Amino acid sequence: MVDVGAKDATYRVATAETRVRFPPIIAQALRANGFNTAKGPVFHTAIIAGTMAAKRTHELIPFCHPLGIEKCELTIEMEHDEAVVRCTVAVHHKTGVEMEALTGATVAALTIYDMCKALSHDMTITETRLLLKRGGKSDVVRTASTE
Repeated sequence: MVDVGAKDATYRVATAETRVRFPPIIAQALRANGFNTAKGPVFHTAIIAGTMAAKRTHELIPFCHPLGIEKCELTIEMEHDEAVVRCTVAVHHKTGVEMEALTGATVAALTIYDMCKALSHDMTITETRLLLKRGGKSDVVRTASTE
């Protein structure tokens, strides 16, 4: 692990995004059923899974520091035939939360896939990326539509 002992603890926040692309007929079926499948409420379950994953990132990625996360917020919105998952994580610490935000968004997307796979395996998880990182040595700010 990187030595962060000499760094100052600052407020750090990161937002990550990923997308789950559905075949049009599956997107229509999800909308028609209030985003529920036989397994239950798809987006609500994905939000819980993403939050749990963000909090446990240090257990999944070997060199991540364990952090006492102060905020983890996941949103999922449909844009045409895609579910857009965004995860924002914040902490006062000596190291950032980019990996926590990326992990939260990714696991939420995987959960959506799992809960919808009985409808179709023709889903694609795409465009996982960091949208925002503030605090620490450098900042990153991207708009949702920027490549």
